[in-house]
Amino acid sequence: MSIRTPAGTTRTIPAGPPSRHQLALMIWLAVFPTLTVLNLVLGNWLSTLGPLPRTFVLTTVAVPIVVYGLMPPLHRLRARLLHPAADT
Repeated sequence: MSIRTPAGTTRTIPAGPPSRHQLALMIWLAVFPTLTVLNLVLGNWLSTLGPLPRTFVLTTVAVPIVVYGLMPPLHRLRARLLHPAADT
C-alpha cells in the first residue's frame, strides 16, 4: 500500500505477514501443483524406489522449487490483492 507523506513523497507500506489461513492456502497452491508435475515427470523412475527414498527425492526437489520459486510470487500476489491501490 502506498501513502503520500506531507512532503508530497510516496511511501510504500508492506502488506504484513499472512495469517495462518492465508499461508496455508498459499503453501497448498504451491505444493500441490509442484508435486503433481514432479510425479508426472519422475513417476516411472520414482516407482522403482521404496516409499522412503521416493519421499526423500520428491521433497529434495519440491522444497526449493516451492520456497524459492513459487512462494515469493504468491506473497507479491497476496500483497497486490490486499492493497490494489498500491499498483497505481
